[in-house]
Amino acid sequence: MKDKLAVQLYTLRKECEQDFPGVLRELSRRGWAGVQFAGYHGHEPGELAEVLKETGLRAAGLHVGYDQLAAGLDAIVQDAAILGTRDIICPFVQPVRRTEQGYREIKQTLHDAAHRVKDQGYRISYHHHAFEFDTTVEGVSALEFLLKPSADNLILAEIDVYWIRKAGFDPLSFIAAYAGRMPIIHLKDMTSDEEQTFAEIGTGVIDFVPILQWGESNGIDWYVVEQDVCPRDAMDCLHTSYTQLIQMIEKM
Repeated sequence: MKDKLAVQLYTLRKECEQDFPGVLRELSRRGWAGVQFAGYHGHEPGELAEVLKETGLRAAGLHVGYDQLAAGLDAIVQDAAILGTRDIICPFVQPVRRTEQGYREIKQTLHDAAHRVKDQGYRISYHHHAFEFDTTVEGVSALEFLLKPSADNLILAEIDVYWIRKAGFDPLSFIAAYAGRMPIIHLKDMTSDEEQTFAEIGTGVIDFVPILQWGESNGIDWYVVEQDVCPRDAMDCLHTSYTQLIQMIEKM
């Protein structure tokens, strides 16, 4: 499983702005197997692909904004090919789209995109937050509507266990519906105080071992660690999460 641990680079956005290749080299040095992109910070995908080759890191998907995905899918597929990943993920939708009709349009757009790229070997997933639970579509939350696990829905899930817990649900129970439909899962912990904010893996309230065990039985290709806000050096926060995950894996 160690070869499935990756970092969502949004966690290191400030560091990537300063020295993106250096960040990739340091993550490799610290043991990570992959990185998930969230923009290129002024670099060309080909340049970053060379650093991946140099370090042995692999790309664990691309987070691409909804509008960009809707309007420029061919260019995104080209980037995915250069970086060596088959996964393209929509990570966020603007507030103006968070209506019943908006989610219907989002689902159609992402499904159509997934249909277009399927034969080329690429996959489209949706990464959520907690706001998708604020809107109901066809009797279920907008998230469950978007990710309905049916044969006629090509949108795959990228469940974030922190946001599921933040919305008031048990992550392990929630992900059960997406067996075989979730190539990537996002891992982040939650503090035990009233703020319930972001925490390093293994330092908060989420029980990760059952989630990891479930993932190994149900088609997870990548376990991607993301910490939206870090109270100290972000690279060190990620290293704490990595160390904790390795200890969990060794005990499984």
